[in-house]
Amino acid sequence: MENEIKLTKLASCAGCGAKVGAGVLAQLLGDLPVLRDENLLVGFDRSDDASVYKVSEELALVQTVDFFPPIADDPYTFGAIAAANALSDVYAMGGEPKLALNIMAVPRELPKQAVHELLRGGYEKACEAGVIITGGHSILDPEPKYGLAVTGFVHPDRVLTNSGARPGDVLLLTKPLGIGVLTTAAKAGLAEPETLAYAVQLMSTLNKAARDAMVKYRVHACTDVTGFGLLGHGTEMAQGSGVELHIDTAGLALIPEALEFARMGILPEGMYRNRGFAEAYVDPGDAALELQDLLYDPQTSGGLLMAVDPADAEALLAELRDRVPAAQRVGVAAEYRGGKRIFLR
Repeated sequence: MENEIKLTKLASCAGCGAKVGAGVLAQLLGDLPVLRDENLLVGFDRSDDASVYKVSEELALVQTVDFFPPIADDPYTFGAIAAANALSDVYAMGGEPKLALNIMAVPRELPKQAVHELLRGGYEKACEAGVIITGGHSILDPEPKYGLAVTGFVHPDRVLTNSGARPGDVLLLTKPLGIGVLTTAAKAGLAEPETLAYAVQLMSTLNKAARDAMVKYRVHACTDVTGFGLLGHGTEMAQGSGVELHIDTAGLALIPEALEFARMGILPEGMYRNRGFAEAYVDPGDAALELQDLLYDPQTSGGLLMAVDPADAEALLAELRDRVPAAQRVGVAAEYRGGKRIFLR
């Protein structure tokens, strides 16, 4: 089927690179009325990964929605990646996803078998996560899009947000960086098949194992690194937590081919949006431009960025090494001294 359908050719943007920039999004949401409810533990005003609503002393609902245009030409692969990406928001809150609804837009001319394969990819990835897809909504659209609205559960006292990092916390990351650059190169026909297969493997990997490991330890903050890139999501964590982040660039796992493509100037549009949002808060030090580009690069279905109590960091890192694509110790949180929020070293 992949020889007949080239889904990425039907869309102007790919995956999480299609997200509205963080700065623009903040302006759009800025003056909207918000109904106050003491049981709403996390809402959209927190720039977090999902909303959390307390149902009882023992139970809170975690809700999110995520969808995007094709990140892969093969419909099944696209469906699986989109589902993994949507489920990730619940994992980032420390929650366990349980129910989901499809969100799908398909061109009128897309063959029924292609649509079926897209849905099959989403359903099988949801099954791997232990999530039941109970229905959804679809529309006709010249550009295909797919994703999920996900509901999960978490104990109200164990909710993880992106705004709880404390000075001294160790920063851990669970997937390598460079997906946005790789998929941009692939769309231009420049990526080798083995490189593209590796990218698909990374994007299809659930963050379930990372979540299951981190909830055993004293993790103070967490976010998944997706469309706003490491520095965009890192800026939100630093601002929300009232700290600054020191990133050890030598500790970062970078996809080598992505670094080379970035050096050649093959960059997704979303990278420029992310730079426009976060650059004012970042001290790049002497980091090479191509390295900076990968840190702004929008990641589709990226890894979890955790701020971990320093007493637990090594134990969690050791457990993650056997369970995630790339367990990395990437820096520390520190007292905010004013000025920049993120320092590359």
